[in-house]
Amino acid sequence: MDIASLVGLAMGVVMVLFGIISSGASITSYIDIPSVIITIGGSLTSTLTTMKLPDFINGLKSGFSSAIKEPANADPKAIIGSVLDMANVARKEGLLALEESAGSIEDEFLKKGIMLVVDGTDADLVRAVLENDMESMVARHKKVKGFFDKWGEMGPAWGMIGTLIGLVNMLQNLSDASAIGPSMAVALLTTLYGSLIVNWICGPIAAKLGLDTDLELTVRTVTVEGLLSIQAGENPRVIEEKLKTFLAPSERASVGTQEGGEG
Repeated sequence: MDIASLVGLAMGVVMVLFGIISSGASITSYIDIPSVIITIGGSLTSTLTTMKLPDFINGLKSGFSSAIKEPANADPKAIIGSVLDMANVARKEGLLALEESAGSIEDEFLKKGIMLVVDGTDADLVRAVLENDMESMVARHKKVKGFFDKWGEMGPAWGMIGTLIGLVNMLQNLSDASAIGPSMAVALLTTLYGSLIVNWICGPIAAKLGLDTDLELTVRTVTVEGLLSIQAGENPRVIEEKLKTFLAPSERASVGTQEGGEG
């Protein structure tokens, strides 16, 4: 689980509640059901209009869980270590020896790449198959991220619509001076809700999903380059130095030096 995202979402609630309570206001005065329906319901219906129903349901269902958990197999250093282990096995025992190790690998992308290499598939075809898989992954992730991008775009707009509705209702009852203040407060709540949608929920979650996609794409790129290097019979030490370039300089020392001779 990604503690940073979970803590960030929780602290957002704390900051808002602190702002309300510290000013001496009541929390219940910031709760208005019609405003919630207009802002959240309206923004979600607009989001639904822009996409297919399965994409909408998947975005709403899996987006939150994806944002607060660490993506699987997304540690570049771990993947580099696995690739280097396989490089040593292949150098000592041949490519066919990798087939046995593939059965214990949980990463389906890595397993697919190993089997393509073991089957003697042409290097260009191996790259094409794996890169097509990567493109499909990015497209799937883009749909989920797009849900939050669109919802975040619609939230403030529907907040303004709610505010305008509230102002119209207020102006129709100007004869009652005591109702003007409360009506104005309710009208502004929709703007508050719209701002919370984009700045507390949608914006941060969309950014987190984008970071996870970039990280997973980096890991898969490392995997592809490593497997093709193994297939080409490159020295494990050379493969190690090649794959370390995907890491930040401060992280490269933690990847151990591999055994391997020249030629």
